[in-house]
Amino acid sequence: MNYDFKETIKNIDSGYTKFVKLKILQVNLGDMCNQQCGHCHVNAGPQGSKIMSKNIMEKIIIYLKKHPGIILDLTGGCPELNPDFRLFVEYANRVCPEVMVRTNLTVFFEEGMDWLPEWYREKRVALTASLPCYTKENVDKQRGNGVFEKSISALKKLNSLGYGKDLNLNIMYNPGGDLLAAPQKKLERDFKKELFKKYGIIFNKLLTLINYPVGRFKNYLNAKGKTEQYIKLLTDNFNPGIVPHIMCRSLVNIDWQGNLYNCDFNQAAGLPIRFNSGEIMKIENMDDYIYNKKEIITAEHCYCCTAGEGSSCGGALTV
Repeated sequence: MNYDFKETIKNIDSGYTKFVKLKILQVNLGDMCNQQCGHCHVNAGPQGSKIMSKNIMEKIIIYLKKHPGIILDLTGGCPELNPDFRLFVEYANRVCPEVMVRTNLTVFFEEGMDWLPEWYREKRVALTASLPCYTKENVDKQRGNGVFEKSISALKKLNSLGYGKDLNLNIMYNPGGDLLAAPQKKLERDFKKELFKKYGIIFNKLLTLINYPVGRFKNYLNAKGKTEQYIKLLTDNFNPGIVPHIMCRSLVNIDWQGNLYNCDFNQAAGLPIRFNSGEIMKIENMDDYIYNKKEIITAEHCYCCTAGEGSSCGGALTV
């Protein structure tokens, strides 16, 4: 298998290397987080200092207002810890068909954040909640002591407010190490069975996302001498049928400074979208990118998207 991802997909169809249509605008509000997970690709944690300003948020809202129909996907770090998060969502709600937040659930228990669940219900925000397993041992090992119990309490609270029924609540799963995810449908059945049986918790869908070799997970692989082994696992499981559906063909990611990327993993790897001159494109240049069918920026970590069932911020790509 050729480790050059772009050449690999060009051999299938050169058109697959190009952006098609903007459906989802993914905005990373910064690297501040109340957790410090071992697999985090953006190295987020309590000491995070890359925080999106209100000025950048205003530029994003202006763009969304001019381009109706785009879904807004908010991530971090812990997006809720951005000081202007609440204002941003309220404005976005007026111009977007859907606002989705990727929450770690435990933020609900941080000082001064107990208003979040009811406010989410009021604003009808779609939630994608991180929960890598339905057992305490595995969750706490990956995310820190006490995370599982807080996550279960948060999910119960969200259920009581209508999430999992009238309001969309998805769970994002990632493997505990350098492995591919099990089939998404099987994992979803297992999660739904165990969480309901033990805790009475319900949710809409389970989404699988394998660990990308960037950030802390790349450091882990390097320390264990497993980087090449992991890349080989990804390339050995390359699924050409997934290539037309990779998320970077319909998603653009924005960092805390307003710079454009093909995905959050490219952002973590320091691979911004650039003009031919080499200058980094920003939110002000969005139309220059989406209407010119530019090629996506790729690297070895892109093989995560096409391994097995595929992997993306929206889960497996074959489901």
